[in-house]
Amino acid sequence: MFNSYAIDHIVGDSAWAQRVRKRILQVAAYDYNVLVTGPTGTGKELVARAIHAHSPRAAKPFIPVDCATIPSGLFASQLFGHIKGAFTGASQASIGCFRAAEGGTLFLDEIGELDLELQSKLLRVLQERQVVPVGGHQPVPVNVRVLAATHRDLQQEVKAGRFRLDLFYRLNVVRMETAPLSQRQEDIAVLAQHFLAKAAVDNGLPLKQLGRSALAVLESHDWPGNVRELEHAIERAMVFHEGATLDHAAFDELKHTADLEVSQASSLRSATPVEEEVAAIPFPQQADAHEDAIAILPQYEGWPTLDQLEADHIRRTLKETFYNQSAAARLLGIDRKQLARKIRKYDLRVPKLAPGRPSAR
Repeated sequence: MFNSYAIDHIVGDSAWAQRVRKRILQVAAYDYNVLVTGPTGTGKELVARAIHAHSPRAAKPFIPVDCATIPSGLFASQLFGHIKGAFTGASQASIGCFRAAEGGTLFLDEIGELDLELQSKLLRVLQERQVVPVGGHQPVPVNVRVLAATHRDLQQEVKAGRFRLDLFYRLNVVRMETAPLSQRQEDIAVLAQHFLAKAAVDNGLPLKQLGRSALAVLESHDWPGNVRELEHAIERAMVFHEGATLDHAAFDELKHTADLEVSQASSLRSATPVEEEVAAIPFPQQADAHEDAIAILPQYEGWPTLDQLEADHIRRTLKETFYNQSAAARLLGIDRKQLARKIRKYDLRVPKLAPGRPSAR
């Protein structure tokens, strides 16, 4: 029976939304590998799930793998499985993600985060269509369609020597691109209504309406976090804003985030931060401006430093992504190792069982 449910998750009336829904139906029927590219938060996994749902493999498993969160030492075991006793702690055998997806689809999210050694191991499996469990010697055939996604430009990564050209060719049989929400302004109202209904159903909340002033705020925001940021903004408004209709005040958090981004951007101007702050102080026109500056500066005690701003921004981003460090790193535009260093530098608290945090095992 034809499954229209998955494709209906690609919400929007924009030219991009219409084009990508059509493309999904075109490529779903064929067993080619597909590479989905686009900025973080634009629905790359939704596209992959829709391809699977409309394919002949729809009745079989769809197994997502976040390549950015798998420690390199566990990569082979996680994807290819292991036999009992293969390493310390392997008290029982594991079939791995490839065999778990047998007959279905394996979705390799953030494929661009794999180092060259892991890319080589993955390439061999894609070429030979068989896996060798860690600790074993007998190859096991696998029948899996591979869909991959990345926010990186893999062609540039290939040129820089960070991504294997042969693996890129294997994955890039069919290419699909997602679009940032800033280029899909006509979809904002439709998406907002969709997320309002979804939040009401998921959380047992009464359905609220979106007022004109609220919609004006949403349509004027530039959405650096894309569709995911919009969904979280709607969820917050549904929970914390009283009344049956959401107005502009329900989205004050967006203004605070935008102001913080502007504050960070100002630190990158050509003048030094000290020069800019001193230049902005309204010094009285008196003979000795230097003495006036000394008199006025104490009024700015408690002014946040750049480190404090960065720490606050990282803290808010971690909270926004439910402490998923991979997602937080992508929103911040840094890699996961850089984020880990900054978490240690600012002594930020991250719950031990937070998603995206590797276990101690």
